[in-house]
Formats: sequence, structure tokens, C-alpha cells
Amino acid sequence: MAELVSAREAVAAFIASEKQKPWQPGHVDCCMVLANWAMWLGHADPAPHLRWQYDDEAGFRTIIAAHGGVVPLVASCVANIGGKRVQRPFCGAIGVLGSKTNHDRQFGAIHDGESWRVRMINDYGTMCATPLAVWDIGLGAR
Repeated sequence: MAELVSAREAVAAFIASEKQKPWQPGHVDCCMVLANWAMWLGHADPAPHLRWQYDDEAGFRTIIAAHGGVVPLVASCVANIGGKRVQRPFCGAIGVLGSKTNHDRQFGAIHDGESWRVRMINDYGTMCATPLAVWDIGLGAR
């Protein structure tokens, strides 16, 4: 139980910190916050090749299209830090939610122990959706 509380506290602290930052495509957006979360947990940046490589929605969509969707894009970044794909979400896991067929309707998310949290332009919202993919990136040392 203490471990679950600790994971929830870590997610809550990360979200509180990140939501103070302005939306910046290529640094603070619905997908880059997954890399930011990994770094918060003590990992090296899993997405240095993407950071600051786009500054608007069109640039982001170009990168997603080149990777064949958000799932393979996030999977490639997770592989950089040794994360593992899992079947079920848990507190601290990351995932991709949204449409299986429309890449423009796919979102990176962090599970807070109860729901998926997605970075939106002005805050973090909750999203109820079946994940397309879920990864364990570990609650490593910070």
C-alpha cells in the first residue's frame, strides 16, 4: 500500500510541476510529457531526437506520420530507456489512448492510479479510453 501511495504522490508531484509550464510543442505537449515523466523518474531523456524538433501542430503531425502513429513513436522512445510493454495500466505507467485508425486522435497519457492524465494546452485532463498501448517505465530513483 505504501508503494502505491508513493507512486501516486510521484505522479501528482510531477503533474503539479509540469502544469505550471506553458504548452510548448516539442517540449511540453501530450507526448513530450511522457519523456519528461521518464526524466523525472531518473531516466535519461528517451526522446532527445524529438525535443525541440517541432514547434507547432503541423510539425508534430509530420513526425507522427513518419513513425506510423503515436504508438510506434512512443514505443521507440520507451525502448531507449528499457521500458516494457504491459497489458494493464497501473499508477505511473504511460500509454497511448485514442483512435486505432486516426493518428490525429491519439494522445500520450500517464496513469495516476485511477485514470489516464493527458497534458492539454492549459492543464492536465483525465481521459476515459481504452489504451492502444501501455508501458512500464519504472519508478526509478529521482
